[in-house]
Amino acid sequence: MNKHRLQQTIIDKLQADLVVAKDALQASHEAATHAESKAENKYDTRGLEAAYLADGQRRRVHEIEVALSSYRNLPVLSHVDQAITMGALVALKLAGKQRWVFLGPDAAGLRVVVDDTNVLVISPNAPLGQALLGRCEGDEVEVLVEGRPQHYELITVC
Repeated sequence: MNKHRLQQTIIDKLQADLVVAKDALQASHEAATHAESKAENKYDTRGLEAAYLADGQRRRVHEIEVALSSYRNLPVLSHVDQAITMGALVALKLAGKQRWVFLGPDAAGLRVVVDDTNVLVISPNAPLGQALLGRCEGDEVEVLVEGRPQHYELITVC
């Protein structure tokens, strides 16, 4: 799989998410400052709720901007015959099924499709990300998921 294309796909997805988040921020800001949001009595919290929503949208925009910056500055490295570090693309086998994960600096949980292959972005903060760091192709890792151990075999590291 082409890691340059993967990284660009992640960036493109984050840029699309940023457009949506900015639109939501603008709409929530307008709702918070609209005349109809002014409290009519001491129990009317529409304006306060709209302000909280606008603040949450502002934070989301900031998170996406930070993630975009992280991916734009992430060097694309080959991890063949090396221990897994940030930027590694790993094929894992779990219960006979193969799945691809990308160990990225941010945007954990993001799913993208590259060359007809689904890739899940994980971070080093996730239990699986922590377990993968420093491992090599052919290693096995165990991760507790909801109190149950799951055994992963590292098929390919690139």
